[in-house]
Amino acid sequence: MISQTAEYALRAMVFLAENPEGAHPVSRIAQHTQVPAGYLSKVLQNLVKAKLVVSQRGLKGGFRLGRPAAELSLLDIVNGVSPIERITACPLGLAHHSSRLCALHHRLDEAIGSFEGCFRTTTLADLLEGQGTFTPPA
Repeated sequence: MISQTAEYALRAMVFLAENPEGAHPVSRIAQHTQVPAGYLSKVLQNLVKAKLVVSQRGLKGGFRLGRPAAELSLLDIVNGVSPIERITACPLGLAHHSSRLCALHHRLDEAIGSFEGCFRTTTLADLLEGQGTFTPPA
């Protein structure tokens, strides 16, 4: 339902939300989220452009959340790197589907809409209340 890029962005954002004590280098985030560092670097730059993450240069540089976890929805994150696309026209380009979606594509779009709604109402803070974390060992 979401791209691998979006999955990686979500992993990184959960890590940053669980570890708000400063900026974290790509290598540390990559290690704890099991995302290739080179790819993660590009994902994080997209999140910076979307103003969801702040990058900090220098000795104690790295990445941190751009806003509190309670203000960042999963939909914000996914759309920041790989926007969800709704089905508004027949993907097959069939003329007899030009006025409305066929039953299949209508149902698929409803499913996408449900997914989108769930991600719109779930924040990073909500995830931190759940089980399983990326918190690094001491």
